[in-house]
Amino acid sequence: MLSGDRGTINLFISGTPSLNCVELDFLACCWGYAAREFAKQGVKPGELAIISKEAVAPYERPALSKAYLFPEGTARLPGFHVCVGSGGERLLPEWYTEKGISLILSTEIVKADLSSKTLTSAAGETFKYQILIIATGSNVIKLSDFGVQGADAKNIFYLREIDDADKLVEAIKAKKNGKAVVVGGGYIGLELSAALRVNNIDVTMVYPEPWCMPRLFTAGIAAFYEDYYANKGVKIIKGTVAVGFGTNENGEVTDVKLKDGRVLEADIVVVGVGGKPLTTLFKGQVEEDKGGIKTDAFFKTSVPGVYAVGDVATFPLKLYGELRRVEHVDHARKSAEQAVKAIFSSEQGKSVDEYDYLPFFYSRAFDLSWQFYGDNVGETVLFGDSSPTSTTHKFGSYWIKDGKVVGAFLETP
Repeated sequence: MLSGDRGTINLFISGTPSLNCVELDFLACCWGYAAREFAKQGVKPGELAIISKEAVAPYERPALSKAYLFPEGTARLPGFHVCVGSGGERLLPEWYTEKGISLILSTEIVKADLSSKTLTSAAGETFKYQILIIATGSNVIKLSDFGVQGADAKNIFYLREIDDADKLVEAIKAKKNGKAVVVGGGYIGLELSAALRVNNIDVTMVYPEPWCMPRLFTAGIAAFYEDYYANKGVKIIKGTVAVGFGTNENGEVTDVKLKDGRVLEADIVVVGVGGKPLTTLFKGQVEEDKGGIKTDAFFKTSVPGVYAVGDVATFPLKLYGELRRVEHVDHARKSAEQAVKAIFSSEQGKSVDEYDYLPFFYSRAFDLSWQFYGDNVGETVLFGDSSPTSTTHKFGSYWIKDGKVVGAFLETP
């Protein structure tokens, strides 16, 4: 149990971990999706706590690169607290109070000792637990990680948390009708390029690959989106990278220097070059694989009483018979639910089915919306009307391996 001036808590959840001198029967480092499942499973008041580095209750992170940035019909809290993204109940801060779940915000865990089952916060608070769920998510990869000159200039943005989105919104307002360079051609690059263009910002995308979203898109699929973006006024530069940034006397970015020698004017730079799972706290204490914390089909790690879910979990993907790590909100929701079910089943001496997940990804930008299911391996078959000048924008692709359909992509605005 958790003892101290905060009362008694039996189970603890943290999205980007923290806490004071306390003891817990259960400690979970995860987000609102797990809280919903705990409530569904009948967790008692005072048995569960959520701790997060962020200052707001759990929310649907995908909104930050979409409606949060729109000039009209803008999304704002409390409108997109979890779990509205999956069609569930919106969990306002009051919901946690009603359920007797402690919501401890603006705190951060800086040390984890799994052998003694103890966590320590930046403020020096310590917490002991019996069961821990790790769902610390991913952090953005920054250009400063590669020593890019000027990468610390003002008005260079990354998007991970709501504070990041707020700063970008203010920059869009301050640099009205200005120029933006988006570094990266993946999810974030495509979605933010669209959002900036909708805000009447002049946008140039820069990425080193031969086409956008190469981890998922075929050249044919990518050609549609690149042409569509071009028709919307987005300029695309492929096959090169940013190697430096110019600044003015206020330290604000003024231009982006590319490896091929070109220099692009910029009032705003947005970088989306990937993420890395936040596993540093647990290095050397749990078994890892494929960049994440290795788990079984119930998201148990190699350490008894410790679970890992979401971006940080490398789990057995039953459908393909191999270990995978999946960075997507759909998996974050479902893996958190699976871990909680496993915890309750174990406590009750019952069994729970192994996690059987079908990989799913989606995106929305401009008036486009695509979904992908399965695996993008094997031969591809493109169907429908994939002309960027079409008025329908309805097309798709199958991936076929060994005579079986293993993946499906569909664009349906």
